Amino acid sequence: MDKRFLAILGVILLAFGGIVMANHKSADTSGNTKGDTPAQTTNHLAGKLDSDVVLVEYGDYQCPACKSFYPVTKQVKEKYADRVRYQFRNLPLVSLHPNAFAGARAAEAAALQDKFWEMHDLLYENQDPRGASGWVASKDPLSDYFVGFAKQLGLDTAKFRTDFASGIVNKRINADFDSFKETGEQMSTPTFFINGKRVDGVRLAGSDGRPSVESFSRVLDEALANAKSE
Repeated sequence: MDKRFLAILGVILLAFGGIVMANHKSADTSGNTKGDTPAQTTNHLAGKLDSDVVLVEYGDYQCPACKSFYPVTKQVKEKYADRVRYQFRNLPLVSLHPNAFAGARAAEAAALQDKFWEMHDLLYENQDPRGASGWVASKDPLSDYFVGFAKQLGLDTAKFRTDFASGIVNKRINADFDSFKETGEQMSTPTFFINGKRVDGVRLAGSDGRPSVESFSRVLDEALANAKSE
């Protein structure tokens, strides 16, 4: 990985507020039919589940900015595991990232075998931010990469394939997508909310414009202090 490229990319993306999606249509509508029971948003939680401070990330597995935030949010999640509730929700911006919905499907299919976070990590760790290679550039990411990831995690690959193509997984992702639209915020990834309020990405970056644990920590410490005083 070219660290200089990622550094420059991070500065540019933060300056422009991440990857912005102009089209607010649902990410994917296959598998949703009239009369279906409305799907619930996904429930991928970590940390202190009863915390008064809730950090929600909306992410896109093919988004380069999300990849630049990934190692930081992973450290933050571990650092505040006993103080903050962390939740990840899907926001695949398919007009910009053609394989983003497939990535979300892979994560949700793994979740049905209790391996969401492990697949979440593999997707980001194997993302080429240039979009030139790997699963983000594949015409068949399921067969070319995701089944291999599933094997690596010890999943039942036949079930994984079935779940990947299922309407249940599709509807869960779209429920996350729709929950973001309900916030009324401009669609961009990654987007973070603390207790329902959007956090300006610039506040999460260091002096070099790149995401930093220190900046993230300042924002969370402030939220914890405010929650304690209420």
